[in-house]
Order: sequence, then C-alpha cells, then structure tokens
Amino acid sequence: MARRNDHTREELVSMTLEQVKNFLDEHPHHELSLRKVAAMIGYVPSTLVNVFGNYNLLLLHAVAQTLDELFAEAEEQMKDVSSPEDALRKLAYCYLDFASQHPYRWQLIFQHTMNGEELPEWQSERIDSMTGMLESLIRQITPSKSDEAVLEASRVLWAGVHGITLLTVDDKLFTSTPVDGKALIDNLIDTYLNAWQA
Repeated sequence: MARRNDHTREELVSMTLEQVKNFLDEHPHHELSLRKVAAMIGYVPSTLVNVFGNYNLLLLHAVAQTLDELFAEAEEQMKDVSSPEDALRKLAYCYLDFASQHPYRWQLIFQHTMNGEELPEWQSERIDSMTGMLESLIRQITPSKSDEAVLEASRVLWAGVHGITLLTVDDKLFTSTPVDGKALIDNLIDTYLNAWQA
C-alpha cells in the first residue's frame, strides 16, 4: 500500500482521475466506490478523502474532466463552420457523438448530485462556458431577440438535443426501423429555428 508521501497531491489527483476515467470507459459510476478507487491506485480511502474532501467531490472532479474534454471537442468543431446555424448543428452533433463514445462518463455528468452542498465555483464556470457557447450562437442567429428570449431558446434546444442524445445512447427511441440521432437533431433545429425566427 502506498503512503501519502509517495506521490504529490497533484500526482494523486491525476492518478485517481485517470483510474476513474478508465473505469467509466467500461462500467457505470454506480459500480464504483471510494474503496474501489483507492485500491486501484494502491492507497487507503482516507488518503483520497484528504485529497478530494469526500467521494462526492472526487466524482465531481471526474465530471469536470469530462466537461473539459467535451468543451475542447466542441471548440474544435467550431473552428470550421460556415454560419451560426452550421455551428449550432455541429455543436449538437458533437454532444451526441461524445455521449455515444463515452456513455458512462456522459451519464455521470447528469446523474451526479451535490446532495445539498453548493456547487464549487470551478464547476459552475465550466457549466457557464458550455451554456455560454450555445447562447452566443443563438444570439448570432437572432440578434434582435432579448437576453431572456435567447436564454430560453438556448435551453429549449439544449433540452431537445439532450433528450435525443439520451434516448439514442440508451437505445430507447422505440422504432421498428433504425432512427439516426443526427437526423432527429436536424429536424429539431430546423423546425425550432424556423418557428422561432418567424
């Protein structure tokens, strides 16, 4: 069993999050525990509590790492777009593709709760960056709309894309013929934007 001084705090954080990420590549987070994570890196659970504060915060760091990767992929998609509408579509596709490739990590983002504790600022900032990207695109598409209208439209579209993504990843669209999640996203975006801009 390794001792606390065998690795720096930064090394422990990095090792731990890498193990959690590897685990979530194959298994859902509810099969994980503080004891399991500690055993994976050769430490006792109390060491991880000393480093992260508690198991809930450890998982929140894993969520943050996933959001950082999703945001980086989204930014990469935004580099080569022809219009705000094209960017919106690529952002939605990116969301679907990321969830399809990393279903258990993606699920943890939405199944993790703070159990009454306040969300740390470092996590709030990540969420604001993701939602801000979407709001910015909506603002470019309809610059005359109020901030409240832009905020509402961004959440309607995100909720729709999230629902399509969730049902696609869980294979719960319940159709007799295969349905492409990206085709559903196209339908949602086209229909919503046409009605919203009318």
